[in-house]
Amino acid sequence: MSSDTVASDTPASGNDVVIQAEGLGKAYAIFKRPQDRLKQMLVRGRRKYYDEYWALRGVDLTVRRGETVGLIGRNGSGKSTFLQLLCGTLTPTTGRIAVTGRVAALLELGAGFNPEFIGRENVYLAASVLGLSNDQIAERYQSIAEFAGIGDFIEQPVKLYSSGMYARLAFAVAAHVDADIMIVDEILAVGDAAFTQKCMRFIHRFKERGTLFFVSHDTGQVVNLCDRVVWLDNGSVRSIGSAKEVCHEYLAALYSDQDTSRGFRIGGARQALPQARRDEPVEDARAELLKSSQHRNTIELFEFNDGGPWFGNRGASITGVSILDAGEQPLAVLEGGEVIVLKVSCRAEKEVHRPIVGFYVKDKLGQNLFGDNTFLTYQLDPVTIPAGQGFAARFRFQMPYLPSGDFSITVALAEGTQNDHVQHHWVEDALFFKVHASHVVRGLVGMPMLAITLDAEPAEAAATPPATAG
Repeated sequence: MSSDTVASDTPASGNDVVIQAEGLGKAYAIFKRPQDRLKQMLVRGRRKYYDEYWALRGVDLTVRRGETVGLIGRNGSGKSTFLQLLCGTLTPTTGRIAVTGRVAALLELGAGFNPEFIGRENVYLAASVLGLSNDQIAERYQSIAEFAGIGDFIEQPVKLYSSGMYARLAFAVAAHVDADIMIVDEILAVGDAAFTQKCMRFIHRFKERGTLFFVSHDTGQVVNLCDRVVWLDNGSVRSIGSAKEVCHEYLAALYSDQDTSRGFRIGGARQALPQARRDEPVEDARAELLKSSQHRNTIELFEFNDGGPWFGNRGASITGVSILDAGEQPLAVLEGGEVIVLKVSCRAEKEVHRPIVGFYVKDKLGQNLFGDNTFLTYQLDPVTIPAGQGFAARFRFQMPYLPSGDFSITVALAEGTQNDHVQHHWVEDALFFKVHASHVVRGLVGMPMLAITLDAEPAEAAATPPATAG
């Protein structure tokens, strides 16, 4: 099969396809002795003095304009190799990849920078490599410098930079080259919180006009940003699909590899959303106003979804999930701001020492909004559940105000500690609920407010100038 990397102004297939990979593979020659490399050069392919290591093999992928694609996988799974083939810095061994448009890649810290050059010189170098003319770079230089926010260090050699400063300058350049395709590979992990938020705001704006490849070990970020996800495993595509489903499969596989009992199982099928007294720790000052308005935060509950996707070795099982009122009576409808009890019912199939029961509340994209578990409460007083015994965890909390839309609760039952445990039963989307109206229009959740006021403040007295010596 022919092997090549193609970059053109003509889409590979259809007028909206920007990346087309067919049978893509990359192999490296591993020589056991230095002299074998020379022998291989002399025999000109008539004989092999090396072993082949396939970093990537048989990848077929089509990406259309405007898509955001996540790339996940363990270290060594082939992610970096695929991205380098996509950028054209590696040549395929088999297959082909065609890319339409300008690519801005943030593959590793300082890639494309000369460590002896100062920051300003590296801006010109990196931006010119990405296709900008000197006039264009000069026109955008001030904006690049302000985005990077490294101050006078931009006039210092980059070999003196910290990893965070490398990331700032590299991202600032990539953000100003009018790329059609942007590749972000874990570079945001080294920046400070303020810069990471700035980068994420840029990424969200870029998604409106360009194609994004996002690589991260944080599945929450991947689900938040990406439309589809490609899961690479040992150099091959393990799965391609919706971000939420593929990330669930990936998480299940990670837990499966950690399990040594050989009893780990995965089951269930993802289902669509089903169709369908109070403590006073915090009383929102607007509660009565909200209840009488169209913004009343009414939450409709559905039944425990025992057919949802799950994984674990089932040494213990989750048998039910329900939301109760403060008096532990079943609810069908509740409102944001209410005190509720989330009850997770379980059964031990064998003796379970140090059980940990936890939950996440997720939005329709699969983002974790909030959650907790029982570990800390019983850390100093561990519990043992005998085989055949039923038990339940109860979480009493005040439901925050939520935006309108569909939500779900994922629950899990493990044994051990936070850092070292056996996953017995993880149930994705165990309970669905729907918020019909809300006053929350920004952010993921809204917190009940004790009070909100807007008052005029008295003018401050003019400062008396200090007396001067006569």
